[in-house]
Parts: sequence; C-alpha cells; structure tokens
Amino acid sequence: MTSSRNDCLALDAADALAPLRAQFDLPPNVIYLDGNSLGARPIASAKRAQEVITGEWGVGLIRSWNEADWFALPRTLGDNLAPIIGAGKGEVVVTDTTSSNLFKVMAAALDAQRERSPKRRVVISERSNFPTDLYIVQGLTRLLDDGYSLRLIDSPDELQSALGDDVAVVLLTHVNYRTGAMYDMKARTAEIHASGALAVWDLCHSAGAVPVDLNGADADYAVGCTYKYLNGGPGSPAFVWVNKKHQDTFWQPLSGWWGHRTPFAMTPEYTPDDGIGRYLCGTQPIVSLSLVQCGLDIFAQTSMDALRRKSLALTDLFIKLVEARCADFPLTLVTPRDHASRGSQVSFEHPEGFAVIQALIARGVIGDYREPRIMRFGMTPLYTSFADVWDSVEILRDVLSTGSWDKPEFRRRGAVT
Repeated sequence: MTSSRNDCLALDAADALAPLRAQFDLPPNVIYLDGNSLGARPIASAKRAQEVITGEWGVGLIRSWNEADWFALPRTLGDNLAPIIGAGKGEVVVTDTTSSNLFKVMAAALDAQRERSPKRRVVISERSNFPTDLYIVQGLTRLLDDGYSLRLIDSPDELQSALGDDVAVVLLTHVNYRTGAMYDMKARTAEIHASGALAVWDLCHSAGAVPVDLNGADADYAVGCTYKYLNGGPGSPAFVWVNKKHQDTFWQPLSGWWGHRTPFAMTPEYTPDDGIGRYLCGTQPIVSLSLVQCGLDIFAQTSMDALRRKSLALTDLFIKLVEARCADFPLTLVTPRDHASRGSQVSFEHPEGFAVIQALIARGVIGDYREPRIMRFGMTPLYTSFADVWDSVEILRDVLSTGSWDKPEFRRRGAVT
C-alpha cells in the first residue's frame, strides 16, 4: 500500500530502472507526463547532433554518405529498433512520416487483396483512431475510386460483426491515443485473418511503451513514430515494418530513388529493391535520423518486460491516488483498469479538462489534452519516478480544490493543444 510520498521515494530507491533517468535532460521543477506525445531529450542527442552537423556534414561533406554510412542509416536504425517491436533484421526501416508510411502499406495491402480477392474493397478502422490514419485511408480510397470505402466501428466489440467477405484490410491502432486502451494484437490479428482480411497496426503509442510482438502475432504491416516513447526528437522520422512474406510482393506507389535496387545506376526505369528497402522513398533527413539512435541506445540497456512492469506500477499508482485524493471532483477514468488492456498512459475526463491541464502545466506538471474533455498523463518508465506520480496528483488536487484552473489564460488555446 503506497500511502505517502516516502513510500514513493522507497519505490524509487528500489527501482532498477531509476538510473536511466540520468540519461535524459529533464528541466528542474518539471514533472513531465507527456512522453506519449513527445519524448524527453536524451542527453547524448546534443553531442550527436554536433557530431553530425560540424563533423560529418561540416568536414566530411558529401563524403559522409559513404564514410559516415549515412546511406545505410534507415536500415541500421530499423534493425536496432526491431527487437522493441518483436521484429527481425531486415524487416524495419526508419524513414519518412507515419502518414506517408501508412499510405505505402495500405496501398500494398489493398493491392495484395485485389490480386487475391478482387471483391474485397472495404477498409475497417475505428472512429476513435488517430485522425491521420483515417485521413490517409480516405485519400487512398478516393484515389483508387473503384468501389473502395472506409467502414468505421465505434467499439472493438463491433469488429467481429463488421468483418465480412467484402473486407480487404483492417487498420487498428494498438494503443488508443485518447484512452490508452490496448488491443490483444495476436488475438485480433488471428480474427482478422480468419475472415480473409489483412491486418495493419499503428504502433505510435506502443513502440517503447509496451511489449509488442509483430512476428509472434503474424501481423501483416505496421507503422509507428519515434518521437514519443522512443525519444527520437520532435518530428523525428517514423518507421515501417512489413512481414517478410509480403515484402517482395508489391511495388509500393511512392517509388522514389532510395527504394530502387540500384539507385546510382540512374536508370529511367524503376526497379524496386529487394525486401524492406523498397519501402524507402526519397533522400533521408540525416540530422534528425541520426538522433533516433540516442533513444534506442537507452532502450538497449533494459528490456521491454522490465519497462512494462514499471509502467503498470506507475499507472496503477496514478489511478489509485487520483481516485482517492481527488474523489470530490468530476473526474472519470477512461483508461482500462485491466493490465492486459492498458497502454502506458492514464486518461481522465473532466468537464473543463483543457483549462485544468493548462493550470497543471503552469504549476510544472506537463500532461496534455485531447478532445473531448480528455486529460492525458503519459508514464514513461525510462524517466518517470514514483515520486513524480505522487507530486503530480498532489498538484492536481490543489488545482481542482482551489479552482485555480478557472482563469482566462487557462482557456486560451494555441495552435497546438
């Protein structure tokens, strides 16, 4: 029973992961609970950026494509990231954005189904999916304009009844960005395959947060970002994974020269690379790409199982403390209590959620807000402490009990909320 701040300090003293916190540049007097939106900066990233900019670029110039092995970086990073998501070597590349990578794999999946079962023209996804996923599918089905459509479900319980012989692909986000609810990937993939459809998974809120086993689940395609739990930096390149059984079956539509089998032959005809390399497109952003390794280096010092144990302990504690110490206020838990169904964030609904979050940020507790009325608190086991959890709940209680959130400046919205 954790009933005091001293109890939390004792948990931190016994935490084998606690020393990893020192590898992040966390500002003083800030409790950062937004790693589910933008991860904290690894201290090593500043030095690495300087090496790339002043050394590899400044001195090496164009020679660094070979001498610093810039050209291989998307594959090298992909191989280093692979164990975190249950993938193997040669199955992942770090490249482009989540949105563009999703376009690639959705086009690949729909093309594979067109060859196998032409009548399958429906994509299933959730209405509560992250909007970019839905927008990409809407754009792709509009581009194909041959009877393709998007079918939205409002609950995971509706998936089975929505599946039919007209469904080509099911696109699901493993951990929901609003609620933190997590799918059983293996069970759902088997269900999707049993219906004759292909499974595409969005791992943006999973990679680095919860154990993922893409090969164990026999998933078909997956995409995700590196700037949340993987701590790659703002807007850092995303990743794409393709099951080896699918890699060489499709000429993906963003057929840029980096995906060519022999790009420097400079031939006018496109010949796709073998394997995952064909999912590359254009010249890579080397500076931001290079920083991704700094986050991956920290993950290499622990295991996803160890991170998961701490994540569940942190989220359990946060839920317990909020419900005990903030019981007099209109807070509704929207994150599953069941461990098997929970990611690494806790979300509460409050009628004035936006203003409450802004008031918390002003007090040094950085969470974030998502419509409608959802306050999100991300627990990143690499650097979130048990004392952070205690202190953040105490500040939340004070903000709610004093009504300090009810000020004009806390209702004012910027371009990013």
